[in-house]
Amino acid sequence: MSRVFFGAELEGVGSYWRVARTDGVTLGFTSHDRDIWLDGVLHRAAPGMLPSAVRRTADLGADSVDVQGALTHDAISAADLAAGKFDGALVELGIVDWETGDCATLYRGEIGALSEEAAGFSAELLSAKAQLDSDPVPRTSPTCRAQFCGPGCTLSAARFTHALRVATIDLAANAVSFAGGPPAEQFRDGRLRWAEGPQTGQTNAVVDVDGAMLVLEKSLDPGLAVGHLARLFEGCDHTIATCAGRFGNSINFQGEPFLPGNDILTRTPAAT
Repeated sequence: MSRVFFGAELEGVGSYWRVARTDGVTLGFTSHDRDIWLDGVLHRAAPGMLPSAVRRTADLGADSVDVQGALTHDAISAADLAAGKFDGALVELGIVDWETGDCATLYRGEIGALSEEAAGFSAELLSAKAQLDSDPVPRTSPTCRAQFCGPGCTLSAARFTHALRVATIDLAANAVSFAGGPPAEQFRDGRLRWAEGPQTGQTNAVVDVDGAMLVLEKSLDPGLAVGHLARLFEGCDHTIATCAGRFGNSINFQGEPFLPGNDILTRTPAAT
């Protein structure tokens, strides 16, 4: 909008923060002492949350913003931070006139590093410029560089996605098994997204397989129960043997499995 803020000596202006988590939950907060509706989202009064100075530049250097706050609001708890519910969440910061509803966005980015500090937390926000730090030039590798069922792989994601219900839970091992579906070994290096239960909307990677149990990367919530539904996505170890033998997709293999490595330079002649 064309509103110019702070043009008058006295204005009713406050800050607002909007957090869109990867599990589909959107949270709004404001520094005002009363809740504010903005763009259809209720922004709760959270005066304990303090943004640092927002630095935006025209060059390719990363824009930096930090947000600090107290764990006093019910929407942000130490348990949720530890469970990774805010990892990679999209964040919008701006200012709003609480009398007219006029607002201006100052910053958009995603949450990077999160840390707890005494009774509060500190979050580093990464702008879109952070993507410029990635190297888009592919390097040679013995394994496939393509994301499984992503660009270059060409396999259908729907073909390897299964909606299954929890059969057994082992909280000590952070493992879970599911009723029906393909053998558990096919989900190694895969992931699942919870459709029911206390972790609904959250994604968890499968880091190991123990018999019929899938060992997960992130901690299971004690409230998870037998019968809860999840969408499981099969995994791939990105080797040419798996690509050819299991998927019959070696023609789309994005790697160089037969290219000699650096160890060839250290070989010594063998005695005859």
